[in-house]
Amino acid sequence: MCCSLNIEDRQVPAGKPEAFDISAVKGMKFFDPHVHMTSRTTDDYQAMADAGVVALIEPAFWLGQPRTGVDSFKDYYSSLVGWERFRSSQFGIKHYCTIGLNSREANNEALAEQVMEVLPLFIYKDGVVGIGEIGFDDQTAAEDKYYRAQLELAKEAGLPVQIHTPHRDKKRGTQRSMDIAIEHGLDPYMVIIDHNNEETVKEVLDRGFWAAFTIYPFTKMGNQRMVEIVKQYGSERIMINSAADWGISDPLAVPKTAALMKLNGISEKDIELVTYSNAITAFSQSGQIDEADFAVSVDQSAKFEGNTVLRGGQQPRIDKSSIIIS
Repeated sequence: MCCSLNIEDRQVPAGKPEAFDISAVKGMKFFDPHVHMTSRTTDDYQAMADAGVVALIEPAFWLGQPRTGVDSFKDYYSSLVGWERFRSSQFGIKHYCTIGLNSREANNEALAEQVMEVLPLFIYKDGVVGIGEIGFDDQTAAEDKYYRAQLELAKEAGLPVQIHTPHRDKKRGTQRSMDIAIEHGLDPYMVIIDHNNEETVKEVLDRGFWAAFTIYPFTKMGNQRMVEIVKQYGSERIMINSAADWGISDPLAVPKTAALMKLNGISEKDIELVTYSNAITAFSQSGQIDEADFAVSVDQSAKFEGNTVLRGGQQPRIDKSSIIIS
C-alpha cells in the first residue's frame, strides 16, 4: 500500500525487517509545518490527506538554481499565497506559508536588496504565518546581513521566524543563528530552529527556542533517530516535518514517524504534540492560525484565476469525505 513503511524508512540493519504501516495512527490528525508543496504533485496532496494531514506550512525556499531577477521572487511569493493555497484546498488541506529570502539566495547582494524591498508586500497577506525560511547556508557575511535584516522585519511585523540551519558546520551555525536572534531582541519562543539533529537539540531547547526536525529518507534526521530524540527529550517545544522538496524526500514523513513512535511505546499525547499541536502553538503567534479553519471544504468545481486541478473530462469532487481513500 502507498503508506507502508519499509526497512529503509526504519533505518534498521539489514536482516531485521520490521514491516508496518500508518494504520497504527489511523484517525490521528497531523500538521506538517515545513513542506515545499510547490515541488510536489497532486498525488502527494491526496496521499497526505488520506494519511491524516489536515494543515501545512510551506516556507519560501531556494529554486534549485539561481533566480535571475526580482520578478521571479514576486511570482513565487504570489504563488505561495495564491495558487498553491488553492491547490491544497482542493484536497481538503489548509495551506499556510512563511515568506523570506532564503540564505542561499542572500549571497547575490544586488538581487537580495531588491527582494528585501518587496518582502513587506507579502508578509502581511492572509495565510502568511512567519518569516522563513531564513538563516545560514555557507555562513557568509552576506547571509549574516540579510538574516539580521529579516529578523528586524519579523519583529516589526510581530511574526514568528523559521530558521534554516546549515547542512555544513551545523552546530556552529545553529549557535550563531540563536545568538543573533537574541542579539536582535527576539523572544526565543517566537523562533523555530529547523533541521536539528542530535548535536544541536539540547542547546536549542535549553535556550528556549522551538526545535524542529526534518525527516528525510537515508540522511539528516531519520524516523528511528527521531523516535530516540523524543524518548530522550520528551515532546515540549519539539516538532517534526517532511520538507518534501524537489530532492529525494517523503511527504508522508510526519504520519510515518508518528506510527513508528506509537510502535515504540511513545504516548499518543506526546505524538500529538510533536506532529500536530506544537506547530500550531508556535506559528499561531502570527495570529493567522485557527484550528476551526482546518475543516476545509472541498469543491473541485472551483477555479483559481480560471484554472483548476482537473483535466479534461475529470469529474470534480465536492465533498471532502469523497477524497479519502479507505
